[in-house]
Amino acid sequence: MLAAAAAWLLFVLLSGTLADVVGWLLVLVAAVVGGRIGRRVVASRFPDYNVAEVAVEGPISRDGGPGRFPTGGLGAGADDIVDLVEAADEDPHSEALLLRLNTPGGEVVPSDDIRRAALAFDGPTVAYATDTCASGGYWIASGCDELWAHDATVVGSIGVIGSSVNVHELAEELGITYERYAAGKYKDAGLSLKETTDDERAYLQGIIDDLYDDFVERVAEGRDLDPEFVRDTEARVYLGDRALDLGLVDELGARDDVEARLEELIGAEASVAEFEPQRSMLTRLRGGASTVAYAFGAGVGSAVAPEDGFELKF
Repeated sequence: MLAAAAAWLLFVLLSGTLADVVGWLLVLVAAVVGGRIGRRVVASRFPDYNVAEVAVEGPISRDGGPGRFPTGGLGAGADDIVDLVEAADEDPHSEALLLRLNTPGGEVVPSDDIRRAALAFDGPTVAYATDTCASGGYWIASGCDELWAHDATVVGSIGVIGSSVNVHELAEELGITYERYAAGKYKDAGLSLKETTDDERAYLQGIIDDLYDDFVERVAEGRDLDPEFVRDTEARVYLGDRALDLGLVDELGARDDVEARLEELIGAEASVAEFEPQRSMLTRLRGGASTVAYAFGAGVGSAVAPEDGFELKF
């Protein structure tokens, strides 16, 4: 209100020759900006929340970029999410953490970083799966006290995949040859321009197996499940009601049910505030531009000429 009054005085009453329309526009802009600043000041001095909500949405990566394929926007940046969870943990007003999950999974270490941050939160932690909680998303959920889902939520995919596109035969037809200059027997294992040997396949599969063993161990420990049962899922996905029967989720419910559960855990009426990363306009535009560019063929080019090496993710 103060910002609007000052703008009215400066841009309308004292403007003289300025058009009324311009004056009104300036008043509106000043009122909006002043209102946003005022809300931030009031929120910082008089917080009205006791539950911090952090979202993990889209493919999980270190920086939250759109990745090789379009996902409708930016994915989940692990570094930003970890910072938000840690900020919520340090916030004296955040008595509980609500981790909202809608992700098909993603990179291994970034997923584990988020799981560790949730595990370290000093207070009740509830993971709430909306559309999808698969693979790396389920890995994250295993670090929370409880996992809630809808009856139609896709849950599971407890597994690890590694892949490389081999084009050595096509390269030979095109007259492209691969000259190896490497120190170490397995330095170029999985490279797309050379044929993979049985020994290299066994080496790469061993990495996958080790990561899978770790995944099973973490899930079994965090979700209090039998490791053999986790293996028996064979990386299948289940709808929420079936996942509940199998013990992969604790409860089914809508958002209101989750907040009611949080009230039980903290012993007070739950008031939730979403903690969000600060993204510049340039970052948002870059994410949208990447998606549009893919639609016009950028992704096709990356599929025809894949990156060399071995790609690994949940």
